[in-house]
Amino acid sequence: MNISDVGISIIKQFEGVRNRPYRDCIGLWTVGVGHLIGDGKSLPESWNKTFTEEEINSILKQDLKRFEIGIHRLLPKVILKQCEYDALCSFTFNLGLGTLQRSTLRQALLRGDKKTAGEKILKYCYAGGKVVKGLQKRRIAEYNLFKQ
Repeated sequence: MNISDVGISIIKQFEGVRNRPYRDCIGLWTVGVGHLIGDGKSLPESWNKTFTEEEINSILKQDLKRFEIGIHRLLPKVILKQCEYDALCSFTFNLGLGTLQRSTLRQALLRGDKKTAGEKILKYCYAGGKVVKGLQKRRIAEYNLFKQ
């Protein structure tokens, strides 16, 4: 299974899309939908340009492959609907595969308890011990997609 256009649009909505290289919140060179350029410490001349929507989408699809493979590896026997899979792709793109691996969300899915799994998505809206509105909105969107 691969992420659908619906899943990609949620990721783009919450991550944002930039067609010119920029420094992220910790100063690393990034472009498109949160794509780290090399090690992020320098901007190679070949990347110092305006990217087309097609180029950005291609980079994002490549970046998403790692998360798609990881979800299949972490949930090998779990049968997911497309909407559930898309929500998990957005979740892991934002939080990483390690978070999914250690999560009660994954444990619930491995038990076959999708209702609880969906609800567990909502708890990942904290940063620095406080609820972050942007994360809360994203988790609600992922939860709503998951339970479709």
